Amino acid sequence: MTKHFPRHIGIIPDGNRRWAREHGLAKQDGYGYGLEPGLRLLRTAREQGVEELTYYGFTVDNCKRPAEQFQSFQRACVEAVDLLSREGAELLVIGNRESKCFPEALAPYTVRTAFHGGGIKVNFLVNYGWKWDLSHIRTDGKPYSDQISRMDLIIRWGGMRRLSGFLPIQSIYSDFCVIDRYWPDYEDADFFSALDWYAKQDVTLGG
Repeated sequence: MTKHFPRHIGIIPDGNRRWAREHGLAKQDGYGYGLEPGLRLLRTAREQGVEELTYYGFTVDNCKRPAEQFQSFQRACVEAVDLLSREGAELLVIGNRESKCFPEALAPYTVRTAFHGGGIKVNFLVNYGWKWDLSHIRTDGKPYSDQISRMDLIIRWGGMRRLSGFLPIQSIYSDFCVIDRYWPDYEDADFFSALDWYAKQDVTLGG
């Protein structure tokens, strides 16, 4: 076991549109190529003993993109949940259901749902926005994302060095690792290099 091992990892799977453009495809075609990498990462994380994963699906702001693009990532999110439903996991979808951008097919999963006996917790941010998260409070006085624990490590593919509004409450004290490779080109080596990097960090949580 490494010195520091992340219990909860956040995943920002960026670079789909750039990947598509470099491969001679329309920008919206890149999202479908991100499905298989997400499943591979889930299985690898589960094998390594990670307890919780959070994937950044798409944001409220992403819905400003051309219709063919946001319709494409809507479909990709629904397909991702279909793939996940065949795995041993516990799924929770978090996002603004009041917007037309939220795929209604995912509404049943806004309550945590166990597939095949459960196991690793998987959170999926769909039509998520940080302002929405901080301003929309449940009847018990807590934000909808309160069911998601603090993230130990956030890994972003695609080379960009920004959080893009990724769970501002849960990202406090998260270590942030950037992979330059585009998300559709994901390799398991990316994940293991991030684990190795995290193991060398001075994790004090402010103490």
